[in-house]
Amino acid sequence: MSFAKVVKKEILEHDIQDSQEALAFMSSLFRACGSLSRSSQGLCAELVTDCRDLFSFVDKLTKRLYGENLKLSLYDDHIINKTIYYRIAFPSSISFTILTDCGVLERNSEGIEINQKPDSNLLCDENTKIAYLKGAYIGCGTSSIKLSQLGSKMPTTGYHVEFPSKHREFLESVQELLQNFDISAKIATRKSTFVLYIKDSESIKDLLALFGAVSSVFDLTNEMATRELRNTINRQINCINANISKTVEASLKQVEAINLINKKIGLDSLPDDLQEVAVLRLANQQESLDELLKLSTLKLTKSGLNHRFRRILKIAQLLKGE
Repeated sequence: MSFAKVVKKEILEHDIQDSQEALAFMSSLFRACGSLSRSSQGLCAELVTDCRDLFSFVDKLTKRLYGENLKLSLYDDHIINKTIYYRIAFPSSISFTILTDCGVLERNSEGIEINQKPDSNLLCDENTKIAYLKGAYIGCGTSSIKLSQLGSKMPTTGYHVEFPSKHREFLESVQELLQNFDISAKIATRKSTFVLYIKDSESIKDLLALFGAVSSVFDLTNEMATRELRNTINRQINCINANISKTVEASLKQVEAINLINKKIGLDSLPDDLQEVAVLRLANQQESLDELLKLSTLKLTKSGLNHRFRRILKIAQLLKGE
């Protein structure tokens, strides 16, 4: 199960008792994943979702508000990108009423039109605004976050939550509401679709906390700590490997220079301090400068030892020139 579905499932575990909050939730839900059709019986409202738990949640709300039950079925193209989609159908007897109550349908001089902006009278307080955001997330929210504890073998390195929609006005209303809770989100265009996205991990945590998804906040916090620890270990390993590579490369150059000097003029032609350093390196070709200092009888610093190796390299270069 994806992280987004885990979050949605946790949100839907908390029932909405207040009727105003329920309408705010349904209002954004219809805009996020709703559709309209006409039949011989009249206007029919539907929701298309990959979250099966949404059915029982919305069915309970509809029964309490309008005294009607909903129908669940598989969507016509019910498997898209290996994801199963469901159709939640509202009875035609209440479809128009619920859509007007939610502010999705409005009457004007030219008839009836669909309104992608929420009714300001509906979002009258903080709780109704949160309910609206919940409906938007459950209706079209997705995430690229993969948690290690959910068995992901290749967890992503970034954090990304987005709300895709064909209606920019709807996403702008969601963006404005998020800003009221100090959560920054941006809107981008992707082909024929608009996308409202959040990339900051702390902002995503704030969003989940706003929804009351405490367990998901905890899981995301653990994932962030796990990734940070993994990145720290990787940086340390890379640093160690880089140091080993430098040590090996330096040692090879030093051994090559010492062998050249020995072949050309003999090591006994070197000053005593350079002779000892040369013999020490030949006998310990894999050791670092720190290890060589421990083995040397000369009282040298690391800088002093390094200076003597540079002198040896310079002598070898002069011999190469000859």
